[in-house]
Amino acid sequence: MTNIVKQVAGIDVAQKELVVSLGRIDQLIQKEVYAYKTFANKPSGFAALLLWIKKHTDGSIAVRYVMEATGVYHEQLAYYLTEQSFEVSIVLPNKISNYLKTLETKTITDKTVSQGICQYGLERTLEMWQRPKKIFRTLKQLTRERDQLIAERTMIKNQLHAEQAEAHPSEYSISRMNERINLINRQEKEIRSEMAENIKPDTGLIKQIANITSIPGVGKLTAVTVLAETNGFDLIRNKKQLVSYSGLDIKEKESGTSVKGKPKISKKGNRYLRKAMHLPALSAIRNEDRYKAIFVRLVSKHGVKMKAAVAVQRKLLELIYIIWKTNQPYSKEYLQRVSENTNAV
Repeated sequence: MTNIVKQVAGIDVAQKELVVSLGRIDQLIQKEVYAYKTFANKPSGFAALLLWIKKHTDGSIAVRYVMEATGVYHEQLAYYLTEQSFEVSIVLPNKISNYLKTLETKTITDKTVSQGICQYGLERTLEMWQRPKKIFRTLKQLTRERDQLIAERTMIKNQLHAEQAEAHPSEYSISRMNERINLINRQEKEIRSEMAENIKPDTGLIKQIANITSIPGVGKLTAVTVLAETNGFDLIRNKKQLVSYSGLDIKEKESGTSVKGKPKISKKGNRYLRKAMHLPALSAIRNEDRYKAIFVRLVSKHGVKMKAAVAVQRKLLELIYIIWKTNQPYSKEYLQRVSENTNAV
């Protein structure tokens, strides 16, 4: 293959390793995936990766590094590459999984996934990844730390309740559990204060959060969590992408003209986004006529309250995206016009 016009490194990122496939396209649009290797997901592995790619590519043509947005495991490599001015594209996982379904690959392994990512990068014109604003990176760390604390507090409270229900409860155990709960309460308060201090200097973000919290049922913590987990919707181009990224999209098992199994949400996306939308959806169902009507209609249709609540979560998440993109506060009339005129704001 001569006269190379495009080179791509497709990287399947895991917690401890990087599975890399190299591909190229020549001037006759002949596509080839021709090399494969695994590296450690750490700085020494990154250096080895660059040496290997330098050895196996045409130095006169830039290599585009393409990877999935896999939680936090891809971030260190992405920062490492951009610091050295390499071209990086980060793709939402649902795009890659949908693309892999179009290929003839029957067995899904780390190698075939990296090859699929490489082919995707060769065939598509991808946007260059831009580092997320520091504020969103910081808020993501804080909101996730708080989420872990809340989960730990819930577990301790359950243990405390069980201990207190014993015939002969241990006063020492109860005392220690109460101390741990008080510590978590203080730490959770510190995290909230730290969030506020980080947001305070950014007047634009303050306005956007105020717009988002004008949505019935959506509080400041929910707004901050959604923005943190999406990096200010940096990789999101439409509502369908957002729903898929959150894992709130509906999956059905089909065979011919019949449906095998009940439709359910994929849960393949960002679990922090799904979790953040749970309580706001319940609040919206109780207090907002529009969402109450959606909930009642769906429950009367299939009788499953949880399924109806998930539909409201999905609607609220889409609405947050609309509010962010339009930079306008919530309005029933405005929202209706937007929904009628566009499917992706």
